[in-house]
Amino acid sequence: MTIFRNGANSSISLIFYLISCCVILNFCRFCEIVEAGNNPNYRDALAKSILFFQGQRSGRLPPSPAQQITWRANSGLLDGQPAHVDLTGGYYDAGDNVKFNFPMAFTTTMLSWGAMEYAGKLGPQLPETRAAIRWATDYLLKCAGATPGKLYVGVGDPNADHRCWIRPEDMDSSNPARSVYSVSPSNPGSDVAGETAAALAAASIVFRKVDAPYARLLLKTARNVMQFALNYRGSYSDSLGSAVCPFYCSYSGYTDELLWGAAWLFRATNDVYYVNVVRSLGSNDGTDIFSWDNKYAGARVLLARRNLVDKNKTFEDFRQRAEEFMCRILPNSPSSTTQYTAGGLMWKLGQSNLQYVTSITFLLTTYSKYMATSKNSFYCGNQLQVTHRTLRSLAKKQVDYILGENPMKMSYMVGYGANYPQRIHHRGSSLPSLRVRPQPFGCEAGFQPFYYTPNPNPNILTGAVVGGPNQNDFYSDDRTDFSHSEPATYINAAIVGPLAFFAS
Repeated sequence: MTIFRNGANSSISLIFYLISCCVILNFCRFCEIVEAGNNPNYRDALAKSILFFQGQRSGRLPPSPAQQITWRANSGLLDGQPAHVDLTGGYYDAGDNVKFNFPMAFTTTMLSWGAMEYAGKLGPQLPETRAAIRWATDYLLKCAGATPGKLYVGVGDPNADHRCWIRPEDMDSSNPARSVYSVSPSNPGSDVAGETAAALAAASIVFRKVDAPYARLLLKTARNVMQFALNYRGSYSDSLGSAVCPFYCSYSGYTDELLWGAAWLFRATNDVYYVNVVRSLGSNDGTDIFSWDNKYAGARVLLARRNLVDKNKTFEDFRQRAEEFMCRILPNSPSSTTQYTAGGLMWKLGQSNLQYVTSITFLLTTYSKYMATSKNSFYCGNQLQVTHRTLRSLAKKQVDYILGENPMKMSYMVGYGANYPQRIHHRGSSLPSLRVRPQPFGCEAGFQPFYYTPNPNPNILTGAVVGGPNQNDFYSDDRTDFSHSEPATYINAAIVGPLAFFAS
């Protein structure tokens, strides 16, 4: 457009130009408003991410409205009977009907960490988060206190369970015996014991101001279980074999759980004994993962807080290692070892990739929070300066991707948004509820037609985050493709904190 002309028309042209600029400017502002309006509804996603845990409950369920997922009912009421102990309660880990304590304890630790770091941001969801934590810790206390010298670490034969497709509510009448598994001085399990200690210690901090006697019980039990883990060293995978492998083998060994458990007990007690334990375990450099199996990065971030927030210089080495981890995650870092899909999703492993995305994203938001408080920044190599906003931006991209900002325009959280997975790999969700069909299903009766049917699941497991898309950003929404369509407690537990972070 030609703006200025010679003669009298130049003033008129200028007026039209200014009017056009105002129109364009207002349109751009409108675009910004529309773009802001398209941001995910983090508060809604937060509420649903916590509600999900009600769908995973084992044991005797509370009445409505405390139990909002009403297609679930009592289950596993005989758990523990083979060992003559009460092991009712806790959570089913994913789409199966087994209680694996190793991932359940990690789930509890992450929920507790989120409740601590983001208590003010959780708002009305804080009591719901505490309830989700307590459902697990009540069960873990039973596991730790039922028999002297033993720590119960699981209920249900996973090999038998995976041959069945039945509702949790039908297990007592239709499923093979609910086997009970434990570790002891002669059959050690430092990994599962260390994680259990971490869970109980972290939860004790959550309940300290709202239920002091319960918090003291949690902390006392955490100390005892941690000492058991230290005194009788060995992997629970070696002790229990096919009862936990290949489902939840301790692939990274047990040193990371000892580090993790000691770090949490130090956070809960300030007892220098646990710092000495941490120092005695040495370090494992080079990790670029954080999950139910590998806790090194989480322990470093947790301990780095002492340096960043509390200004304690004796923890500077943990800050340095935490920052090395961040540099392995950031896509533009010269030391990055992390792949990203074309759509921008962090990519670690093909099976249930979102479990790594949510766990690492938790570390990104939490370390960003520590950096903002301390006004700290660091460099990856000599070229990339990392501020708290750098980590926040990457974390937001991962959360937004999960909630629908992705090439498929699909939310990977069930019940959130207009387009979400309909055929998740989950027994209770895929079979008619007791209210619809009170007659029990036999072990294999659920496979036809409910497992193999292309129809959507009859019961919506609100808030469940599935394993996610493949490396090409594609999701098939296929119930039989458990690597991508199965939800899990540890996926959800890790996203609660980041959702609270962005909801505020």
